[in-house]
Amino acid sequence: MNKRKLLSGPYLIWSVAFILIPLAMIFYYGFTNSEGHFTFENVLAIGTVENFKALCLSLLLSLISTLICLILAYPLAMMLSNMKVNRTGFIVLLFILPMWMNFLLRTLAWQTLLEKNGIINQVLGFFHLPSQQLINTPGAIVLGMVYNFLPFMVLPLYNVLSKIDKDVIFAARDLGATAAYTFRKIIFPLSMPGIISGITMVFVPSLTTFVISDLLGGSKILLIGNVIDRQFQQGSNWNVGSGLSLVLMVFIFISMLLTGKYDKNGEGGMF
Repeated sequence: MNKRKLLSGPYLIWSVAFILIPLAMIFYYGFTNSEGHFTFENVLAIGTVENFKALCLSLLLSLISTLICLILAYPLAMMLSNMKVNRTGFIVLLFILPMWMNFLLRTLAWQTLLEKNGIINQVLGFFHLPSQQLINTPGAIVLGMVYNFLPFMVLPLYNVLSKIDKDVIFAARDLGATAAYTFRKIIFPLSMPGIISGITMVFVPSLTTFVISDLLGGSKILLIGNVIDRQFQQGSNWNVGSGLSLVLMVFIFISMLLTGKYDKNGEGGMF
């Protein structure tokens, strides 16, 4: 027992220093004004036109990117789960490989591709096609979100689908069930923990991101993450920034509750 306490000591210190104390500071600044008096004004600042518009746009783009990731990831995860182990490991490695690269560099690469004189418009010009306004658009932000967060959808789905007993599927087919019926009644319900986990792991970072929208949106399209970043960095207004952060925590807690409800056994983990 003493050894366990000693081993858990560094984790407890880490949790207090880098989780509890920062959270306590966010709550303190979020519910106090510059003079240290209690107030709800910082949280209610989400109701201003600019902030509410940024929140709605963040929710919309996050939902779109999450849906696209799900549509792309589910068939791919099914194919991976049906492949041989050697091939599966190699393909999964290809998805994990970009995650080893710095997040900022990956996004900057897309900025180079999408900008006005970027590679894509150069290719269009080579074929005498008109150039397109690709950068500084909501579509560019969604593309950046999908590219950066797609592995977080693929891996939980693959983990769940690979654990489904193939004998159950074969039994259903032997009993006359069609492929569509088998998918609807067996595969899809059993993969629900991976779906919920993947949705959470894509939706939450998409909702809170500010780097992708800053680089691919050109600071012209403000998401709620950009608004919070400006409050902390440019305006040095920790109170309002913390209040807006508390609003985002509500969506994060809802996502965590959904994950806990549909993935009680932790089957939807990435590994």
